[in-house]
This record gives sequence, structure tokens and C-alpha cells, in this order.
Amino acid sequence: MSKSKEFLIPFIGLKLGKHHFEYQINNTFFKDFDYDEFQSSDIKVSLVFEKKNNMLELEFKHKGTVNVPCDLTGEDFDLPIKGKMKLIVRFGDEFNNDNEELLILPHGEHELDVSQYIYEMIALSVPQKRIHPGVKDGTLQTEALTKLNELSVKEQKEESKQEEDIDPRWEKLKKLLTDK
Repeated sequence: MSKSKEFLIPFIGLKLGKHHFEYQINNTFFKDFDYDEFQSSDIKVSLVFEKKNNMLELEFKHKGTVNVPCDLTGEDFDLPIKGKMKLIVRFGDEFNNDNEELLILPHGEHELDVSQYIYEMIALSVPQKRIHPGVKDGTLQTEALTKLNELSVKEQKEESKQEEDIDPRWEKLKKLLTDK
């Protein structure tokens, strides 16, 4: 993965307090991670970076849409996503990112790459089962559904024809059973 300078935050030169960063994410961002689940994406990420004397606090928020195929119909649709994540950065003897909410950087570090955290936050906010909203409310119109509806109507007509062609002798026998 290539490091983009856009996502590097040189915190050594920042004053104590809160700093705001905004990023516009599209598919070129995900190509750096070899992630091709989205046909297109348009996501706005805002980052509140708070520098304190002995640690850094990062609060990520994202909101936008990703174009994905429906798991049931295969139709592409824009899926709205949003989420947030907090990260605390402390300084120690060696790099350690075992904990998802705590990052330990060596004492000599002067910048932080936030691209990995943005990627994970967005990828984890997409639901595992993606269902087109038209499927849920019944408004989705596709060629496959139209063809299925045509076939199901014909089947119902054939069933009703069979009921009309019942032999009258069977009707009299059924009447005997119900007269008891």
C-alpha cells in the first residue's frame, strides 16, 4: 500500500488542543488497500484530533454512500453508511497496535498515518447482507422479477382452469360428504 501524504498527520508541530481534518473518500482510496467490494463510493470522513501533553485522542466520523450489488437480486444500488470510531494514541518504547482502541507509538515518532483506521472504519460499517431497499418495500422493478411475475400469473390461470374442468359426479360425491 502506498502512503498518501493526505492521510499523514504531523502531530509534532500541532499546538495542544483540538484540530479538525476532513477527507473525501472515493474508490481510489480503496484501490490502495486492494479492496474492490464497491462499484463506487462517496464518503465524507471528519476527524477531530485532540493533542494533549502525554497522548493524542482521535475521533473519526463518516457518512456517505457506497454502490454495491444486492445479495438477493444482484442489482446495484447506493447503500447509505455511517459510523464513528475513537482511537487513543500513547507513547511507549515500541510500536503496538494490538488493541483496536489504543495505539502505542515509539517516543521518536512525529507523524501518524490515519488511512488504515479510516479504511477499517468504513469497511466494518457496511452490513454483511446487503439488500436493495426496493426488495424490502416491493418497489424494485427488474427484468428477472417481471419475467417471474409473468410466469406466476400463467400458473395461477392454469390452476383455475383445472378447477373448472371438475367432473360433475365428483361434485355430487363431495356434497354427500358435507350433508352429514
